[in-house]
Amino acid sequence: MSHVMNVEANKEFIRAYFAALNKDKAPATVDKFVADESLKEHITFFDAAFPGYQLTAEEMVSEGDNIFVRTTFVGTHKGALMGIAPTGKPVTIAIALTYRIANGKIVDHWMLADQLSMMQQIGVIPS
Repeated sequence: MSHVMNVEANKEFIRAYFAALNKDKAPATVDKFVADESLKEHITFFDAAFPGYQLTAEEMVSEGDNIFVRTTFVGTHKGALMGIAPTGKPVTIAIALTYRIANGKIVDHWMLADQLSMMQQIGVIPS
């Protein structure tokens, strides 16, 4: 039974994390959920390029301390992105995320984002 509760607890944790992040990406908010420094850097990086971006968990699969989240990222390119000036164009991209949760925080992550689609949507690469 504890395994089932852990699975549901992990899903609820990610729902709460996405809800908090969608409202506010301030360091104090991120620190409540994230201990993984590279994930904190990703959040800061994407929030600079797509201020106020929103994440939607489309599907979650949890196993032990790991949770996979098929995510939709929606934002508007309003900040510099890897040397690309802001285009003001909206983007919707798919992201595959796996988080490892320990002691009530995300301690590790793996991310695969559809960067080709993102570059096409902001007009840097023809579609």
